[in-house]
Amino acid sequence: MGIGLARSRRHCRLYRASLKSRFRYLWLLAGLVFVALAAVGVILPLLPTTPFLLLATYCFARSSPRLNHWLLTHRSFGPMINNWQQYGSIDRRSKSIALIAIFFTISITLLIGVPWWALAAQSIVLVTAATFILTRPNPPR
Repeated sequence: MGIGLARSRRHCRLYRASLKSRFRYLWLLAGLVFVALAAVGVILPLLPTTPFLLLATYCFARSSPRLNHWLLTHRSFGPMINNWQQYGSIDRRSKSIALIAIFFTISITLLIGVPWWALAAQSIVLVTAATFILTRPNPPR
């Protein structure tokens, strides 16, 4: 009876290890997709970059220490990610850029003349985002 139990435990450990490695590849794939979306967000002003990088960091922490380290030490994105992870903060420059983008988005929408209901829905979403951004603390110097 002891031998059967030992075999069962060994099988269970092997199964969990293979399951972890399968999920590891899914986390890695998700992280790469989020980095690609963040790269597109650098070019397109309406697609956010930082949330996708935060999601990529989360995924890489579960799949690839090398890629996680690369993101955390990246010259441009590393400080933003570290500020968020350590302090839950957004730096002043990022806040300013985000608020300017929100202002121009609403302004362009007004100039184009979209229906009032679309403008109202967009304004609600963007004002909510702006409120969230403004209520985040600044990182310590």
